Amino acid sequence: MIIVNTPDVHGKRVTRTLGLVRGNTIRARAIGRDITAAFRNIIGGEVSEYTKLFAESREQALDRMMEEAKELGADAVVNIRFATSMVMAGAAELMVYGTAVKLEDVES
Repeated sequence: MIIVNTPDVHGKRVTRTLGLVRGNTIRARAIGRDITAAFRNIIGGEVSEYTKLFAESREQALDRMMEEAKELGADAVVNIRFATSMVMAGAAELMVYGTAVKLEDVES
């Protein structure tokens, strides 16, 4: 499955648009991470616990979007975008969305 944040895939032509696909996850902070993050806030530097949490969230959301695209028979998802929002104190949603398409090779 090809995933791009552009409207085109180099060397390919979009032959059919299958529709919007999306994947999301909602993650809550854990008390252990919050304590570690509080110490990092004092001494400075990257809060790697949250970096890891968001990296895992992005991957899970992408996996869910690709599964939806596969169910439609897509070859690719174009124009993907990520969005985040707070759901409640200590919990955030991460969503990825794009357009599922069918592709064919462009003849040179």
